[in-house]
Amino acid sequence: MFKRAIPAILLASGAMGAQAADSHGFLEDSKATLSMRTLYFNSDNRDGAADPSKTEESAQGFVLRYESGFTQGTVGFGLDAQALLGVTLDSGKGHHQGSGMIPSDGDSAADTWSSFGPTAKMRLGKTELRYGTLMPKLPILLANDARVLPQSFTGTQVTSKDVDGLTLTGGLLEQAVGRASTDRTGLSVPGAVRDSNKFYFAGGDYEVTKTLKAQYYFAQLEDFYNQNFFGLTHLLALGGGSSITTDLRYFRTTSSGANSSAAGRAQGYRASGYTEDNNGEIDNSTWAAMVTYANGGHSVALGYQQVGDGSNFVQPNQGSLPDKGAGGGSVYLPTDRMIQNFARAGENTGFGQYTYDFAALGVPGLKASIVYLKGTGIKAQNSGDQSEWERDMTLDYVVQSGTFKNVGFSLRNGQSNTEAGRDVNQSRFIINYAIPLL
Repeated sequence: MFKRAIPAILLASGAMGAQAADSHGFLEDSKATLSMRTLYFNSDNRDGAADPSKTEESAQGFVLRYESGFTQGTVGFGLDAQALLGVTLDSGKGHHQGSGMIPSDGDSAADTWSSFGPTAKMRLGKTELRYGTLMPKLPILLANDARVLPQSFTGTQVTSKDVDGLTLTGGLLEQAVGRASTDRTGLSVPGAVRDSNKFYFAGGDYEVTKTLKAQYYFAQLEDFYNQNFFGLTHLLALGGGSSITTDLRYFRTTSSGANSSAAGRAQGYRASGYTEDNNGEIDNSTWAAMVTYANGGHSVALGYQQVGDGSNFVQPNQGSLPDKGAGGGSVYLPTDRMIQNFARAGENTGFGQYTYDFAALGVPGLKASIVYLKGTGIKAQNSGDQSEWERDMTLDYVVQSGTFKNVGFSLRNGQSNTEAGRDVNQSRFIINYAIPLL
């Protein structure tokens, strides 16, 4: 039913646009940007016998993006493309595995890696169809950009804004390129050794008022799961430059296709982590609530998240597939942090974050934050409930003027102690810079 519903949704939204939005032309509206990122990554595994005991390496990433304009006329056509190149600066046989940012060449890190992805696009009114390389930022799928090069996906996506205040999105994704890989793989979940080339999704964001937004999305990773998402965000202005933002999220995820049967799970369509009867079947409800108070340069966020005990919370992650560089993913949870995402079966997490923007003291571009999360009630097979905690600190600065204007520096340090895995201390130093070419 869902597969038949997507085209109907997309055609309905596209029909609302009578003509393409104003366009100066394919070349006239073109732009190109070269983005560069230098990343030093140090992860010290403080306990456990598994290798590696420490991961330490650095690399340089280059991302060249070209975006054309649209041809003139009722229907506009265009073409985008991105070329990615990673260069290893420092690594070693004993310090390579586990960073998820450089592909492997035997037991060591590859010297370089690269990929290229074109995207054809078409626009009618305020409806846009894109086919090719995509980097979705949706509640049901977030392209990860936490290492040197970003994760990307291949498929079709339609976005419509023909109705004021309503954004409709839908499509089909078939493959992924991991942040430490040059190869395309199918889509999967943590723990599975089989993949799928069908990730259907559809949903929308509706601005009920200028301060209230409601969201609903549905996703189906064929042979693994169906997922419904409901979201609500509200901004309350208190005057005097202060405000309260409320963010509510709910996911309901159930098994689908091969993951629903014992035979399918035996073939490799099973999820890792705790599941009832230890059968690898996906069955999870997760909700999260976060309230953020902002006043001047100060921002304080408090939140709570509860993961159902049927299975871990899941969204696509290809880390269990044979292409080891395919792993690494983001999940749309407020607890998805530097080291952990606090999404284990049964886990109840309370968290708090403080952020300060030094622009209030006359130092624009400088921000600092600290966050602490505590998760309890983690389910484990043949064991009592477990717990974990994480503390992250971040210092960011973007140069505001002069020769190095817009160069960004980021220093991050995280510590995670968990009874469900290995204790980790992690540090990252990142330099970001983008040069407009067109």
